[in-house]
Amino acid sequence: MINFNQLRDFYQVAKNLNFTIAANNLYITQPAVSAQVKLFEDYCNLKLFKKKGRKIYLTAEGEVLYDYAQKIFEYEREIESAIEDMRELKRGILRLGTTKTYARYFMAFLISSFHEAYPHIKIYLDEGSSLDMANSLLDFRNELAIIAKIEENPDIYFIPFSQEEMLVILSPNHKLAGKKTLSIRDLAREPIIMKEKGSGTRKLVSKLFAKKDLTPNILMETGNTEFIKQLVQRGDGISFLVKAAVTTELKDKKLATVPLDGQKIFLDVSIAYFKDQHLSPPAQAFFDILRKLGARAKPLHGIGAFMTEMTAHPK
Repeated sequence: MINFNQLRDFYQVAKNLNFTIAANNLYITQPAVSAQVKLFEDYCNLKLFKKKGRKIYLTAEGEVLYDYAQKIFEYEREIESAIEDMRELKRGILRLGTTKTYARYFMAFLISSFHEAYPHIKIYLDEGSSLDMANSLLDFRNELAIIAKIEENPDIYFIPFSQEEMLVILSPNHKLAGKKTLSIRDLAREPIIMKEKGSGTRKLVSKLFAKKDLTPNILMETGNTEFIKQLVQRGDGISFLVKAAVTTELKDKKLATVPLDGQKIFLDVSIAYFKDQHLSPPAQAFFDILRKLGARAKPLHGIGAFMTEMTAHPK
């Protein structure tokens, strides 16, 4: 097996055709360089240098090995540069998981904040239910996930990030749309277009009904928020969605909302990551940005409200 210290000494001597310059570049003594080159020649069983007076020259065999050594140490410099770039977040990959709703209505804002600080990091965004994305952390498909906490998992950290307001949405022509408030009992009589199993919304809504010993009348379940809105607009049922997902439709009066018993309900959103997995520099940087944004959004009750505030009062 080639001794890379010997190869490095040979390369420096061959590059400069001078033992003294090679020794200075390697920060060792000239006799040490001479000894290493002699050992390398013995290993190769080849003569790599020839002398004429006080000058040295590469043999034909030495020239062949020098070409290979030059490529090796060029790759070494590239590797060192890549390592430094990754440490300084000048290159790298960030793998994120989130729900389809969060991906559509929040992630562009969050990723833009990150991209502004670290423009050279490549981002892969995975979408699925909160439960699916939690499992993606355990499968090493993603490093971080922005999701609701569906179930306890001893292998995953859930760090509170934001609370997104949830709204009961109805067709403007729905018989309940004119009421001042709605009770869970009112909603139990209505067909509900429900988010899919494994979603944070599904878990929250199920809890609301369970507290009243009621069962929701589920007409359909789907993870497609846009499809849910279309069905509700048509009057096929009611649903529960985060406020940011229906702001435009409410403004355009395509959808209506009525407070639930005069109280607001919120979906708890967390930053999740695998406990035993060391975060890469890009993931740690994104995590730090999320924590800062979450702290700024907290008084406004959610990233959705914070985005609205930022849009209304840009810097």
